[in-house]
Amino acid sequence: MDARDQALADLEERVRRLEARLGGDEPREEPAAGGTAADTFWLLDALRERDLAAAVAFGGTAADADGAPVSWQITRGAEDLTTTDWTTSVPALAALGHPSRMQILQLVATGRARTAAELAHADGLGTTGQIYHHLRQLVGGGWLRVTTRGQHQVPPERLIPLFVVLAATSGP
Repeated sequence: MDARDQALADLEERVRRLEARLGGDEPREEPAAGGTAADTFWLLDALRERDLAAAVAFGGTAADADGAPVSWQITRGAEDLTTTDWTTSVPALAALGHPSRMQILQLVATGRARTAAELAHADGLGTTGQIYHHLRQLVGGGWLRVTTRGQHQVPPERLIPLFVVLAATSGP
């Protein structure tokens, strides 16, 4: 890229930022340190390229508690999401609504505990009866599944969505 092309790219970037501040259709976020807007908004650009201007997309890659790779993504139309009955999500969201359940998920997702007996050794989870109650809620919400001999795991198809919820609700 010669100096003229770089100057044009810089000017385009400045115009994009000005439009965003003035209420254009670009998000108002600034690029990550050391990055460009193209780096920051690559997912939005991909949605636009696919003519999905009103859509939500997320996905990711990770390793499960056994170290096996997990890859997952979903794209949903924003209108579809606004017309869906949101109350159907209550059980899954409610299952996440207790600190002990989040601790259980973290212990199971990282492989530090898989059974109720192992969880009973963790600090702050309560009695065995309380642990079983929390496990039932997490299984009912789809965040855990019971495998052989009373072991629990975060289903691979729920690991990335769990991470998305954590990313969306935690600080930068």
